[in-house]
Amino acid sequence: MTNTTFTPRVFSGIKPSGGLQLGNYLGAIKRFVGMQGQMETVYCVVDMHAITVWQDPAELANATREVAAGYLAAGLDPTQSILFNQSQVSAHAELGWIFNCVARVGWMNRMTQFKDKAGENAEKHSLGLYAYPALMAADILLYHATHVPVGEDQKQHVELTRDIAKKFNHDYKVDFFPETTPVIDGPATRVMNLRDGTKKMSKSGESDMERINMTDDADKIAKKFKKAKSDAEPLPETVEGLADRPEARNLIDIYAALNDVTPADVVAEYAGAQWGKFKPALADLAVAKLAPISGEMARLMADPAEIDRILGDGSARAREIAEPILRKTYDIVGMLRS
Repeated sequence: MTNTTFTPRVFSGIKPSGGLQLGNYLGAIKRFVGMQGQMETVYCVVDMHAITVWQDPAELANATREVAAGYLAAGLDPTQSILFNQSQVSAHAELGWIFNCVARVGWMNRMTQFKDKAGENAEKHSLGLYAYPALMAADILLYHATHVPVGEDQKQHVELTRDIAKKFNHDYKVDFFPETTPVIDGPATRVMNLRDGTKKMSKSGESDMERINMTDDADKIAKKFKKAKSDAEPLPETVEGLADRPEARNLIDIYAALNDVTPADVVAEYAGAQWGKFKPALADLAVAKLAPISGEMARLMADPAEIDRILGDGSARAREIAEPILRKTYDIVGMLRS
């Protein structure tokens, strides 16, 4: 095997199911935008992953556009980054099948996300939900991506991607796929529920007050933060004082991420303050940062043809990278193409 040097390239994606919320923005989209210009950036709306659980077709199409609108409204430049939806590049599914044959069942059995989502009814869920980490590996390695910005909950899947790359390279005696590095940084890579700081903020939570939707207007954003659960104690003097205070930690982390500072900076500024002072300040900051994005999303969603045009253009550019890598993969595996 040769020691291949791979072009630095970022790949990541968001699933279009249930609507965008603050966790998607702080944990993903804001970081995606920040990586533009540092290296080549490829971003995806992973609609094939969405159908691992049932999706209404009309709602899926609308949700795909909404995620794309969220990317664009947050500052992603479709001329600087590649933006597309996964199903328009069939090479994802084709490489996904090859990786299904490389990955081991034992590896899949260790994936905690499937266990969490399937619960006690695992046998009633789709094979796609069980096997989707292999498709996620294909999403990444189809572009020879060297870096993947992800939340902490997806780190295990990027580690699986590295295992698949290593096994493919070993089995076929090549140095073809890179060992991708997960990029997990920032104060809010895992945004928690506004009513229960021990649970992740989710699109599918029971109450709309648990989350900030990226389509919420200024009034809703302010109301939700002012009513967010905190605790009886004032803000601590140090970050260490947030231990065993999940709601307090979550609100501090959100403020830090929105304001591009560290949690330590926030604690230093508000040390000893009561929540009656801090939560209105957080609400004002969130409105200033998020309301313009929700407004721009609404403007973009009023012109679905333009979103479709951008995704179509991005898909063509994505195929220019993906198809030669897939063809070479087929050659390595021994697939005959006449």
